[in-house]
Amino acid sequence: MLCTRCRIRTAVTDDGLCTFCSGTRPALPDGLMAPVAGPGGWGVATWPRSPVGLARAVTALLGVVIAADLFAIGTGLYLRGLWQGVVADGALNVYTGDGRTAERLYGVAALFQGVTLLATGVVFIIWFHRTRRNAEVFDPSVQRMGPGWAVGGWFVPVANFWFPYRVASGVWEASAQTRPDGGWRTVPRTPLNLWWGAWVVSLLFTRVSERLWDRAGDAEEIVRAGGLVAASDAVDIVAAVLAILYVRAVTGMQVERALHGGAPTPAAPVPGAHR
Repeated sequence: MLCTRCRIRTAVTDDGLCTFCSGTRPALPDGLMAPVAGPGGWGVATWPRSPVGLARAVTALLGVVIAADLFAIGTGLYLRGLWQGVVADGALNVYTGDGRTAERLYGVAALFQGVTLLATGVVFIIWFHRTRRNAEVFDPSVQRMGPGWAVGGWFVPVANFWFPYRVASGVWEASAQTRPDGGWRTVPRTPLNLWWGAWVVSLLFTRVSERLWDRAGDAEEIVRAGGLVAASDAVDIVAAVLAILYVRAVTGMQVERALHGGAPTPAAPVPGAHR
């Protein structure tokens, strides 16, 4: 059974606490202790909470997002093919049974995408906030924005292209794995940077392609816009895959960081602090 307080280590006491949370803290081979944060505000805890369950939920939902995008690509390309027939030889099958079926399927795909993206976004933000709270426990000195911005930063127009990344950057630094001697071990930010870059590109690409689709009037414009929408869905798949890798990387680092316990040696350089 996991500890009822930190949800990371194994409970060893009658009241369901691990050796760290119970206060007994017997000496370990490396002499490390659980990290404790200083005074904090809303969303700041004294003990880290496991992000593993939320990470699994986010990963599963991102898999559903990928499936929804693939479905949308398939139905979109089928509908686009019918409109290409209109452009090529003036075929009217887009207005008959096949065309109506294709439009209905495309509408279902769009609805499926919207629902899955909303559900995934909610769970992802909960996981994101959990990791930010843990980062405050691990090392509050490298946090550039407060825990509340792990939620609110996504809803500020224009700034939402930058604020969440600043939060994620602080989380990455604080969650970096430690060496056995307690010093920092450099962890490349490649998963973080690739995920964020792909997410921004996907968001912008989707907005442009959907606007062109809504404005398309004749068959040629519909064919062109349909191709762009399918391409934006493909970019969204890439962003979802990179998001899975990012979630797994941060979750793994936080679990290892919590198990190592005490804060890294102050004299050791913090990776990325010079950036």
